[in-house]
Amino acid sequence: MPTLVMLGNLKIQVFAGDHNPPHFHVVSPDREALIRIADFAVIAGALSGREYKLAVEWASSNKERLEHEWYRLNP
Repeated sequence: MPTLVMLGNLKIQVFAGDHNPPHFHVVSPDREALIRIADFAVIAGALSGREYKLAVEWASSNKERLEHEWYRLNP
């Protein structure tokens, strides 16, 4: 489960052998959420508003990298 980036105490991760739809994991010390890459909707878990905003700001600027990692790890 490579960590793509640390944003303060948030980890952005993409897991190998994971289920569809293509998504990434946002892990904080207290919470975790799965966010769909296509539209940045939370598909499982929960984050605070600040955590979600920080994660999606990074993800929107790095969407191509997220997609690349997803398909590299989940062929």
